[in-house]
Order: sequence, then structure tokens, then C-alpha cells
Amino acid sequence: MTPAFADSLDVSALSDSLPVMLASTVPSNWSARPAAGVWRFGRALPGEDGDAGVQWVLRRNCSLTPRQLGGFYASVCVVSLGIALGFAWNGAPVVLWFAGIELVLLALALLFYARHATDADMVTLSGQDLTVEQSFGAQRTSARFRTPWVSVEPSQGDGSLIELSGQGQVARIGRFLRPEARADFARELRSALRHSLQSAPAPADALQDQSA
Repeated sequence: MTPAFADSLDVSALSDSLPVMLASTVPSNWSARPAAGVWRFGRALPGEDGDAGVQWVLRRNCSLTPRQLGGFYASVCVVSLGIALGFAWNGAPVVLWFAGIELVLLALALLFYARHATDADMVTLSGQDLTVEQSFGAQRTSARFRTPWVSVEPSQGDGSLIELSGQGQVARIGRFLRPEARADFARELRSALRHSLQSAPAPADALQDQSA
């Protein structure tokens, strides 16, 4: 059953010089506002005049990096082939064949693991630009949003992926977060977006529209 949705952005609190922002509708437990500048999932980007933005890197939970994986496989090869050569030297060459097959199968499994070890969602907020870069295996996608028009919503309901949309673009993030942590991340992202709108000057395109 889809939970009730309620507007959670207070557009009236923003500067009158900003254009009307798309109101993001979220379930009630997504609407609490964490304190701006306190990031649980992200980190502040340093700049010449203090914080230059916020970046969130959501990665797959992998215990080994590709380099560590290569070292692990090399050690397994040394041990396995050493034992197999010992058996072959003592008249049991069939063990060497089985060891070779075992190492090939292990290599295929580790290759599949390494292919997705660097999967990640990277979200960068800088000024009034929100950039989303996603990697999944060999696929790389990127989307760029203007914060006055970006909408942050659950794609389906509580625990679902987080959908960012605006200006004809859509990006779904949060696949590497536990479902129960996605609402917390969405609140943090929305707090950062709200803070960037309140502290940044009106975008140039908005000023041109008003002057016209």
C-alpha cells in the first residue's frame, strides 16, 4: 500500500528572487529536517571561502578492492599449484589438471566480483548544481540538475530507491544503501539542497526572466 505523500519543501522561506521551485512530495517519515552542515552520509568539499559544496559517495559494500583481490588470487594460485605439483611429482598428474580447472573457475568468479567492486553512486552538490554520476559494471551514466528545479522523491514508497528529477532528467540513486537508510539519506540531501538555495544568489537565468 503506497503511503500518503506530503510536501516537505517550504518554498515561502526562500528568497523572493528565486523562481518557484518544484515541490518534492515524500512520505511523512522523509520530511524531518536534519541540521545543515551535519552530514552522516556525505562530506563537505573544502573551498577558498570555506565549504564549496557537499559530496556523497554511495558504494557497494565490498570487503576487498580489485588490487587486494589480485593478491588473494595470486596467493591461492601459488598454494594450489604447489600442492598439485607435489602430487604430480609423486605420480598423480591428474591432481594438477583438477587444480588448473579449479583456478580457472575461481578466476571467473573473482572477475565477476571485481567487475562490480567499484560500483557507486556519486552525488555532488556545488553551488546550485547537483551532479549525479553512477557506475554499474562497465556502465557509466551522468546527470546534472539545477537545484531550484530538482525534485527528491521515493520512486515507489518507503524503502524504495530515491528518484531525482528535473528539467527532463531522472536519476535513481540509493541502490547501495540499506532500504531503511534511504529515507535518512533523502532527508540529508534535501537539507543540503535547501541550504544551498537559501545561501546562494538567484541564478542568472531567473534574473533574466524577471527583467523581461
